[in-house]
Amino acid sequence: MKRVLLLLAAMSLSAFADDSKISPDLKGKGGDAVEVIVQFTTTPTDKHKAKIANHGGEVKSVLHSVKAFAASVPAARLAALSDDPEVRYISPNRLLKPHLDNTVAAVNAQIAWNYGLDGSGIGVVVIDSGVTNRTDFNNASSSASRVVYNENFVQSSNTASDQFGHGTHVAGIIAGNGNQSIGANYTRTFKGLAPNANIINLRVLDGNGKGYDSDVITAIQRAISLKSTYNIRVINLSLGRPIWESYQLDPVCQAAEAAWKAGIVVVVSAGNRGRDNSQGTNGYGTITAPGNDPYVITVGAMKTMGTPDRSDDQIASYSSKGPTQIDHIVKPDLLAPGNMIASLKGSGSIINTYPNNTVPQSYYIVNGSIGSISGQYFFLNGTSMAAPVVSGAVALLLQAHPELTPDQVKARLMRSAYKTLPRYSSTTDALTGVTYTAQYDIFTVGAGYLDVAAALVDTGIGTGTAASPVAGYDSATGAVYLVADSSAVWGSSAVWGGSAVWGSNIFDQSAVWGSSAVWGSSAVWGSSAVWGSSAVWGSSSLNGFSAVWGSSAVWGSSANTEVESLSTFINGEE
Repeated sequence: MKRVLLLLAAMSLSAFADDSKISPDLKGKGGDAVEVIVQFTTTPTDKHKAKIANHGGEVKSVLHSVKAFAASVPAARLAALSDDPEVRYISPNRLLKPHLDNTVAAVNAQIAWNYGLDGSGIGVVVIDSGVTNRTDFNNASSSASRVVYNENFVQSSNTASDQFGHGTHVAGIIAGNGNQSIGANYTRTFKGLAPNANIINLRVLDGNGKGYDSDVITAIQRAISLKSTYNIRVINLSLGRPIWESYQLDPVCQAAEAAWKAGIVVVVSAGNRGRDNSQGTNGYGTITAPGNDPYVITVGAMKTMGTPDRSDDQIASYSSKGPTQIDHIVKPDLLAPGNMIASLKGSGSIINTYPNNTVPQSYYIVNGSIGSISGQYFFLNGTSMAAPVVSGAVALLLQAHPELTPDQVKARLMRSAYKTLPRYSSTTDALTGVTYTAQYDIFTVGAGYLDVAAALVDTGIGTGTAASPVAGYDSATGAVYLVADSSAVWGSSAVWGGSAVWGSNIFDQSAVWGSSAVWGSSAVWGSSAVWGSSAVWGSSSLNGFSAVWGSSAVWGSSANTEVESLSTFINGEE
């Protein structure tokens, strides 16, 4: 495996581990013409076009950015063409298939697949509404299911199968192998990030997507006890509830920390309250528990904008923002695709009945009928979908580097995250006509957008914890600053300093918090808003029960743990 990663690190446009100039999947082909991309050592001209013609080929298009031609060349003439000293490399003109509706492409996971990483041997716990076994969860080499353990913690039910539809969808994003969408008849493949990882299904949410803290805690405990049996390295928690006390007191947070201490990476959805302006905070301070715990990886949602290119991606306006209530922890930690994600259906589940979320066969089947609906896949939206993208990425990283600790995994993912993001973006709700504007600051995007390939080649080893820092606010100057725990990896060194992990633009205080920012210095960050003693944070540092989340405020009196906002899951945003 170390050799695999060395290949990853060494790979570039100018160096290949294989000395041959013909891609291995072109070798041994017959004399028929094949569609190829021929790269040259210099930008190709008519002279180079003639070289291809001399070998019986035809140039189809010019690819200036990679100094290449797309061409049709008889397979039997490829070897002779490659002997030309000006030919750099010949590869098939491969069909590009968006996976998970562009999710995999957006986070560069296909690079890991190209080097044999698929999550094999890694156990990922899905603590959710259950998992319905599907063909896409079967082992690659047999019909045996990779859902290797099932247990139900919902007292009103006697099955671990998914009766809501959420958990199966989450598990598919992590480890579905796309079996029901692979082949010549399909134009898209709905494949999970770690398509050969094992799933440990611990059901805690009922048929309406609700459950209790105690069931979640019990499930986390079970995961810890099964760690060595199934090589459990990751727990996915795509669920949340209001923050009622400091993470230091919250029992679900403490259970999550117990898993962290046991050597398990805990990945949590940030919540879908980013549009909530009921307290005049423009959605800030809406992270849910246990995403407020500093030791977990808290994930916000991005929109792929329907393309595999991540450069046009935008934050989903519903994605919850930090800092966290009461403790002021900087969250989220990462972003990942979470809007209009196609994944597996749970049989007979409530969510599956919503017509707006069905995947038409024409979306991914050649000549599929527009009126016919897929029996295997459907769309969901939310940070609940973004979290399993990160969980699958963690499985790939740990397959490559099994020695990494949860802190090292979190630190690596954050430092290597893609940070070339816009400063602002806006979206208008099609139903209400309300426009929501997002500012890409540290409380909205965290350390940036998940990049699997970059995380795999990152070699940094942190020596402390990767606890998310606390945000401080100076009311005299209006400045926001970070306070890292003395044992945390985020030090002043160049390797793990703030600008390396969160990016200079994301943490540019004059741009983010200054008076010229989108909200102005007297708005969100004013003394009577986010940081005010009577607003989001309440008067107590540990028990802000009279703050924004009081029993009659945003969240109501229910203490249930549940998936965030059914309306978001169903409607999403354009």
